[in-house]
This record gives sequence, structure tokens and C-alpha cells, in this order.
Amino acid sequence: MKARIAFFSILLKDMRAYYLKPPNISWGLIFPLAWTGMFFVRSGEGLDSIPALLPGLMAVSVLFGTTSMLAVTVTFEKKGRSFERLLLAPISLELLMLAKTTGAIVFGVANAFVPVVMAAFLTDLSGVNWGMLVPAILLVAVSSTFLGLFIAVSVKEVFEAQTFSNFFRFPMLFLCGLFFPITLLPLWLQPVSYALPLTYGADLLHASVRGAGTIPAALNFVVLGAFCVLLFVVSLHSIRRKWIL
Repeated sequence: MKARIAFFSILLKDMRAYYLKPPNISWGLIFPLAWTGMFFVRSGEGLDSIPALLPGLMAVSVLFGTTSMLAVTVTFEKKGRSFERLLLAPISLELLMLAKTTGAIVFGVANAFVPVVMAAFLTDLSGVNWGMLVPAILLVAVSSTFLGLFIAVSVKEVFEAQTFSNFFRFPMLFLCGLFFPITLLPLWLQPVSYALPLTYGADLLHASVRGAGTIPAALNFVVLGAFCVLLFVVSLHSIRRKWIL
């Protein structure tokens, strides 16, 4: 009972303190929409290009929303020493960090459906495989959140976390098959693409929206799940080594 109360208290506190702040709105929603709008205008294909762009837009919205959130919540609280007070909560470190990251996961999932709602007014989405799309978005949100956690616990300042996040985020825009196939990349870059978790999430989204996946769906889910576990375990190890004396 105490663990559950502590978990939801931390989650609700983060939601009140950090959600819907200007930096999170700009990086989590406005930037992905502007980025995809650029592709939309550049392609010149009109509304017919929406199904091809929608998976990439969802993935970018999740990626930027979750990593921006974790860069603020975790790094800021460590610098302000409030994280040390959270360690006094009657819960394990694993449950504490799940409480800190659950909000970002929810924020990321909500971000993903903003472009879906917008696209529903512009094109026909009756062919979308919702049974695959929803768990795919959830796994992309979890993996992106734990990537943000890994970044946040590796730095000391909020601006360092944002800068370090861009080191991962912007290459992913071009390497993970969000807006054009990985096969169009140079051969020497393709192995890098398959070493990134968003590649497998983007493939699931493409398969869900327009049936254009290139990797078996089961393999995508397994690899994404493995990335989630790996990033969370590595982040906890870093917290214990650097933050808990």
C-alpha cells in the first residue's frame, strides 16, 4: 500500500510540476509538426502523402516529447537535491524510477495520437491496423523514455541533457527509416540504423499504418522490448554509481 501511494504521489507531482510547460510543448509537439510540415510541403504530393508521413510524425512526436520531459524532471531534481528526498520514499529505486518515467511514457503516447487525430480529418485511416499500432506506440514511448532517462543520468545540467539528447535525436531522424527507407542509406550506415531502437518502432508504425514494414513484426516487438530492459538497467546502474554514495 505504501509503495503504491508513493508511486502515484511522485507521478502526480511530476504531472503538476512539469507537464505542458513551454519547452515540452515546443520540443514535444510544435517541432515534430513543423518538421513533418516541411516534408509535406517539399514532397508536393498533397494529401496522398499523409499515410507515408504519419508513422514518422508519430515516432518523432514520441521521441522528442519523452526525452525533453526526462531531461527536465530527472536532471533538474538531481541538481536541486530534491531527488535525494525522493530516495527516502518507502519504495525501491526501480519503482522510484518507474514512477519518474511513467509520466513521460503517458506524455509520449498522448503526443503520438495528436498527429493521428489531425490526419483523421484529412485522409482515410480505415486501413490502419490499430491492434498493432497501439502496442507499437506504447513500446516506442517506453524505449524513448528510457533513452531519455539514460541521457539524463549521464549529465549534471538541464542544458547538457538537452544537448546530449540532440546527439541521439537528430541522427535518428535520418537513420531510423522515419521518412525514407533505410535501404536508401549508404551500406556502411545501415548497420548503425539497426543498432537504434527507433528503427524497429518506426518499422512497426509503417506496417500498422500502411502495411509497409520490412522487418517481421514479432522481431520488432522483441528487439524493442530488449532495448527497453537494457536502457532501464543501464540507467539504474548509472544512478547507483554516480548519484547514490
